[in-house]
Parts: sequence; C-alpha cells; structure tokens
Amino acid sequence: MKPDSRILTALALIAGLLFLSPALYSIFMSFQTVDAYYTGKFEFTFENYALAIGQYNFARYLLNSIIVAGLVTLIALTVSTLAAFAFARFRFPGGNLLFAAVVATLMIPSHISLIPNYLTLAKVGLLDTYAGLILPAISNGFAAFFLRQYIRGIPVALDEAAYMDGATPLKVLWRVIVPIARPAIFAMGLFIFISEWNSYIWPLVAVGEEELYTLQIGLARLYRVNPGEDVINWPLVMAASTITILPVLLGFVFVERHLVRGITMGAVK
Repeated sequence: MKPDSRILTALALIAGLLFLSPALYSIFMSFQTVDAYYTGKFEFTFENYALAIGQYNFARYLLNSIIVAGLVTLIALTVSTLAAFAFARFRFPGGNLLFAAVVATLMIPSHISLIPNYLTLAKVGLLDTYAGLILPAISNGFAAFFLRQYIRGIPVALDEAAYMDGATPLKVLWRVIVPIARPAIFAMGLFIFISEWNSYIWPLVAVGEEELYTLQIGLARLYRVNPGEDVINWPLVMAASTITILPVLLGFVFVERHLVRGITMGAVK
C-alpha cells in the first residue's frame, strides 16, 4: 500500500469514527444505570432495555413501525415503479403535463397536506388505524421521478424484443425493466423506508391510541419519564433510541451495495 493510500485510509477511518461517535456514545450510555450516569460512574446493566421493551411497550411500538414503514415502502415502490414505467415508455396526451405536476409536488412542503389529510381520514373513519397511517404516505413524487429517469436509460430495444415475443406491458415491466432497475428500486426503497420510519408529525396527529403508536411517538414520550428527582432518565432514552435505529442500520447493511450502485448508475444515466 502506498503512503498516500495509507493516509487516505487513516483519514477515512477517523472521519468514520467521528461520524459514528454519537451513535456509539448513545449505545454505551444505554448500558448504564441512571444513578451511575448522573454521578459520573459506570454500572453495566440491561435493565434499560428490559424497561423499554416491557414497561414502556417498545416491543409494540417496534411492531407498529415495522408494519407501517414496511407496507408504505412496498406500496409506494409499486405505485412509483408503475408510474415511472408509464412516464418513461408511453406517450399519451397530457403525459408531459402530468409528469410536470408530479415533479411540482416535490416543491410543496409536506405539512401543507396535514390538515386536509386529517379531515379526509376523519370523514371516512380511518383515524386510529393502520390504514390511516399508511395511505397518506404511499404517493411519492420523488420516487416516481427518480425511477423514471433511471428507466429512460434502459435501451428501448429490450422492450421491443420482449413485445416481439408476445409479452404484455406488465410482463415487460416485471421481466425486463425491474431486474435491470433493481439497484435503483432498492435504493429508493431504503429512502422511503427511512423517511417513513422517522416520521413523527403524521403519526402524532393521526393516532390517539397507544396500541398504534410508532417508535418515534414512544421515544418522545420517554422524555417525560422521571426517576424521581425531576431529571430525565437518559440511559433509558438511549436504550429506546438504540432499539429505534437498529432496524434502519440492518436495512442499510442489507441494501448498501444496491444503494451505491443505484445512485451512481442513476446519476450517470
């Protein structure tokens, strides 16, 4: 290894440790007792995780977040892929105008739709339900735009060859486009999942029953936990935070290769 390469590797390692230091410190803090934390000592314990999962119902919140974020990702990817395929491969009256409208939604702050969504779901009785948490998030203009740009870079000759063999448009999408666009789809899936996993405002507004709280709502409620002397139980909060970030980290490790490839190839195309 050349000296320059060693220096770059060392700098990258240092930068990586600095980037991870808040997460590593929170994990370290989660294994302390609250008394030891406030007295500057260290007493190793798993009690914080037991309290978060048992007494404070974080196992239920974790399940809710997995259900909501997972279904939103699956449905949003399906809708966005279908829309992207239509915009990239078919010419129809008003197609450019419709695509421009989809792109224009990226400039609209999401909080503007908060009250309309709430009133609409209230009228149809979907508040305090999984459907109420999922439906407002399944349309994703950025995903449709990103995948459309990626699909446009795939040679049309592949589609034409499939059509000559008698394939329908849906078969072309499933058998030709999706396998080639898999890196972009995985990358966009991770973005959608993380965005929904970290969603706080809409679950806070749409859900009033504790059994439907997501991790972000449950985590915010822990700031009111008091060990008895008007101080926040930070080790407990850090344990809950660790539970919150672990699924996202595992998801990133699983699709990291597809994520990098999808972003770089999409940018080139």
